[in-house]
Amino acid sequence: NEHDRLPIASTTKIMTSLLTLEAAEANNRVITVTPEMIRVEGSSMGLRAGDKLTLYDLAVGMLMVSGNDAANTAALSIGGTIENFAAMMNAKAASLGMKDTHYVTPSGLDDKEHYSSAYDLALLTRAALQNTQFANIVRQKSIQVHFLNPNMTHSYGNHNKLLSFYQYCTGVKTGFTKKSGRCLVSSAEKDGVRLIAVTLNAPNDWEDHEKLL
Repeated sequence: NEHDRLPIASTTKIMTSLLTLEAAEANNRVITVTPEMIRVEGSSMGLRAGDKLTLYDLAVGMLMVSGNDAANTAALSIGGTIENFAAMMNAKAASLGMKDTHYVTPSGLDDKEHYSSAYDLALLTRAALQNTQFANIVRQKSIQVHFLNPNMTHSYGNHNKLLSFYQYCTGVKTGFTKKSGRCLVSSAEKDGVRLIAVTLNAPNDWEDHEKLL
């Protein structure tokens, strides 16, 4: 049932972070966090109003600790509004042939019009892993982010436990809401072969992916 349209939780951030990294490659500008940007529930990288960090570092916060605050901040910085950024997400999805996908939020919080399929997430991940920065971030077990204001460094650990469980794992992204269940997109490489595995609403996703890969 790889084409079933299902809620995808924070695997949404594969798309959000890819667009953020593409924007950062053009201009890795410093973003000043506003109260509006962090007015979002759920997982967080701990952003506060007045913080200053780069677009690249927002992508790190999304991919390591699934920061909804980071996703919102990047979306508003790049798109101006959440709606504009969602339109960018949907345009990118269309360009990749993702026929069973529609984005509403940059973070993946539940919305009946926000969905994708396992197949489409695999298409997206294949494209994302061709971005060198994305591929490098998602394979790290932890990354340090330097904030320009306040002048300090935070270390963020990766939520993807498969990096520790499965020696060939090279990423990618976890997701969970009560509606979506446990979602996982993983990648692995062995003997020059790269694989991507996707499960949506799979209670035993770590074990499932180890078997699939």
